[in-house]
Amino acid sequence: MPFYSPQWVPKLPFDPPDSVPVSEFMFNERYGRHPMGYSKSPFTCGLSGKEYSTLDVKDRVEYLARGLAKEFDWDPNKGTEWDKAVGVFSLNTIDTMTLAWATHRLGGLQSPANAAYSAAELAYQLKDSGANSLFTCAPLLETALDAAQKVSIPRNRIYILEIAGISTPADFKTVNQLIEEGKELPPIEKLNFEDGDGARRVAFLCYSSGTSGLPKGVMISHRNVIANVMQMTTFEKPYRDSLIEPLNQSDVTINILGLLPMSHIYGLVVTCHLAVYRGDCCVVLPKFDFKGLLEAIQRFKLEILYLVPPIIILLIKNKSLADQYDLSSVKHIFTGAAPLGKETAIELQKQYPSWAIRQGYGLTETCTVVSMSAPNDVLMGSSGSILPGMECRIVTIEGNEITGYDQPGELLVKSPTVVLGYLNNEKATKETFVEGYMRTGDEVVIRKAPSGNEHLFIVDRLKELIKVKGLQVAPAELEAHLLTHPAVNDCAVISIPDGAAGEVPKAFVVKSSSVGLEDSDKVIAREIAKHVEQHKARHKWLKGGVEFIDAIPKSPSGKILRRLLRDKDKETRRKQGAKI
Repeated sequence: MPFYSPQWVPKLPFDPPDSVPVSEFMFNERYGRHPMGYSKSPFTCGLSGKEYSTLDVKDRVEYLARGLAKEFDWDPNKGTEWDKAVGVFSLNTIDTMTLAWATHRLGGLQSPANAAYSAAELAYQLKDSGANSLFTCAPLLETALDAAQKVSIPRNRIYILEIAGISTPADFKTVNQLIEEGKELPPIEKLNFEDGDGARRVAFLCYSSGTSGLPKGVMISHRNVIANVMQMTTFEKPYRDSLIEPLNQSDVTINILGLLPMSHIYGLVVTCHLAVYRGDCCVVLPKFDFKGLLEAIQRFKLEILYLVPPIIILLIKNKSLADQYDLSSVKHIFTGAAPLGKETAIELQKQYPSWAIRQGYGLTETCTVVSMSAPNDVLMGSSGSILPGMECRIVTIEGNEITGYDQPGELLVKSPTVVLGYLNNEKATKETFVEGYMRTGDEVVIRKAPSGNEHLFIVDRLKELIKVKGLQVAPAELEAHLLTHPAVNDCAVISIPDGAAGEVPKAFVVKSSSVGLEDSDKVIAREIAKHVEQHKARHKWLKGGVEFIDAIPKSPSGKILRRLLRDKDKETRRKQGAKI
């Protein structure tokens, strides 16, 4: 039996269009966006307060498109999006989305990379995506230059997104300079999108490990982004409408937190697209700083905080510091990217009784949110109700469909937000996208809340991904790297719980015969951990430790039986008295 959004949720006002690019959808009131003249400034710098009005941003997108067209000799209606692939490796800025939409205006695509990447990791994405230019920021320039050199992107194809308070090297052109150049250039021809192009053409190429394996390019169409923005807007419309009369206003626009990385699908779609479409202001912080976050809430009177569980834990553990700031403007906490434990949510609610503590669930491959808590229907531990326009099924490991409540199984999702597949990986695409459904690899149950509405609960992850502070870590990637160390004969990586990060990677290692009996396990373990630290981003480091083992448990087909290792580790921690 399929599951849908509750009856109280309105239907989508119209089918998500497949004949327009994201850049037009975001600035054309014909498609339901908040009237631009009554919208807040889309992005405000949380450090300097600098901002541009909605109409100014629309103009800046057009000017930047002209600048890019001249710089790269691009024509909106010549070539494909793959000829105009822009790599972005930057901290958050108020022009990051201006760049994305200008690229879309020219019929190109943007491939955002995690700002925590090492040069090798960035080079892998740049090469795989086919990016022929790279936009970065001053703090990440050294890594960007190293990666660009590895994939033969010339120095004159590296550009800077400016960050308040940080000087820009004089020998690199900035996005602002490209915009100023574009102001003096003649208009470029309209991008011609035929019916169906929005559903076929890639807007963003984000990298995900999917249900397993090494990072893969997730091909996100224009219609995927458009559909999820419409779904979330429709889902929250009854609540937003309910605020109008008590506030004696003709509409409601608010300030929201833009701290989540714009390279991550959660920040990219929810804070960067949904907020702008609804006329809200996204207050942009380049990266996480706890005091800076508290200052931004107080200064800009933020009403919705889009967060991840580790930041929520910091709020709880640092109440004395938080109490020094005026957080009275906050009405909602929205958390995603990793599960928020029921106990943590209850503790936060005790600390801030007036806050609605909401949770959402989604994936890069469902661009983005599948379910979310309604502000007036919060159930602790739940990931909320299914969005309109979504169809969800739950199947057992044997493939039998579950038709009732409280029965766990794998979640399958059908929606106009389900992406086109993985770039150059037909095998993974066929395994993940089956008969119009996306296999999430997550074990879930549907339960009825006291309100009578159906809520989605994430029980466990069937897939092998590790989530460190909401960021994905693929065990297969770390295992492949560990095997390059001379002391490692075989290995497996699992997740173990961590109070601050949610989860961290732990390696089980079978030592190589080259390791002598006189060698200390402690020294070897440190060398192995250092091997990861020298080549991988910080969130991929083996914070869970290295444990030596005689053999890695595997199935007859050679698949690592990680569940056995997780059980072994859990039992060890239980005996040691660790909290599990």
